Amino acid sequence: MGIQLVWENRFNIGVEIIDREHRKLFKIINKLLKFSEQEEKSTWVCREGIKYFKEHAAKHFAEEEDYMASISYQGLKMHKRIHEDFRLCTIPALEKELKQTDYSKDAISHFLGVCVGWLVSHTLTEDHAIVENGTGKWENLLPKEEQTAVTQEIERFAGDMFQLEPRLVSECYDGEKFGNGIYYRLTYATEEGDQQEFILIFEEKLLIRSVGKLIGSRSKQLDVMLMNASRFVVRQFVERIRRNFTDAERYRMEGENLLSFEQFSHTFSKHQPQYSLLFDTGAGYFAYCAMSPHLVSGRNRRSFKEETAALEVKEYLSKNQQERSSQKNKILVVDDSDVVRQAMKGLLQGDYQVALANSGLSAFRSITLDRPDLVLLDYNMPLCDGAQVLEMIRSEKEFASVPVIFLTGKGDKTSISKVIPLKPDGYLLKRSKPEEIKRSIDLFFNKKKEIKIQ
Repeated sequence: MGIQLVWENRFNIGVEIIDREHRKLFKIINKLLKFSEQEEKSTWVCREGIKYFKEHAAKHFAEEEDYMASISYQGLKMHKRIHEDFRLCTIPALEKELKQTDYSKDAISHFLGVCVGWLVSHTLTEDHAIVENGTGKWENLLPKEEQTAVTQEIERFAGDMFQLEPRLVSECYDGEKFGNGIYYRLTYATEEGDQQEFILIFEEKLLIRSVGKLIGSRSKQLDVMLMNASRFVVRQFVERIRRNFTDAERYRMEGENLLSFEQFSHTFSKHQPQYSLLFDTGAGYFAYCAMSPHLVSGRNRRSFKEETAALEVKEYLSKNQQERSSQKNKILVVDDSDVVRQAMKGLLQGDYQVALANSGLSAFRSITLDRPDLVLLDYNMPLCDGAQVLEMIRSEKEFASVPVIFLTGKGDKTSISKVIPLKPDGYLLKRSKPEEIKRSIDLFFNKKKEIKIQ
């Protein structure tokens, strides 16, 4: 896998007993990541490492909860619930998958990926909220009893529809990527303009096995026919869940979309979900996310039209396949302006894989988890400016060689002189013509390719 978690200052929350245990958990995960790459050791290390990870996590959770109680932290109940979800639901479900597959490489990778994602995101959100005495991301979830009732309905309907036995993995799904996903969104609206949004994410293999079986398909790939059949199965699935709500009759389906992972992430980040549930069916994973009326604003985006749906589905599947097989260089665009980020994405995405970050801290996290081939870095950003970001990158041995080119509105000698000692790989002005910026970036990669050949 080649992934190693790097402990950074931003993970510290300023409470020694918590920070110390976080560092230990990072070390445990890193050992598992390292040895999982060695096939002859992966089974043994996972069996022993998972046991140690579970024991250490349980100890850490208890100590963290004691600390929260001692300071009368208002989010203790919700925080404890998230701990219990990970410890009592997520980890056992992952363990079951490991045992059933005799610790296959895919199952090991899945286990470690979930642990990495959960540990990093939980540390940066919920744990930081302790010292800020915040409520945490999931404070808007429904009461436990209502959440349980919705979960049970989804499990029952999914079992009926897919002829599988779904198991809840997490009731706090945070938008992590799993497998080759299909991202399907339905939007409902009232005459008064209130909206509800439902996003369901399915692993392709789950749709192939479950919906494929329903329609008698023997295809081993998600083709256009199977995808269109899946759309209607999913639509009915959502309708059956919705009928449990007293105000369901007020809403009518307004829009239907297939999203890329990037589009899903953008939508997911804009709204705090009312439900965000992740299930394992044994044949693949699926997630169910819902945004309630008061959390969704604005009218729906472009929707499918039935007369063109087959073509749109075909294009969607084709684009997904192209993105997976693409060997394009990865560029991370860092800028606090959404206008600039989107403009650069539009300029570059034809020839490069483009990731976006809106702050220095977000950029450093992206570099840590998915190393880019080039960072285009804004100079002027709030809290942590471009010079500070570059300094952080250069100070980390693992990332010191990541190429960084400044893309900024400042071209004066004073600004340039401040960053020259940090050895950026270039300096581009935002006021330059788009084609000039693109040409400079192409030239950078061409020179890099020539050096590699030599």
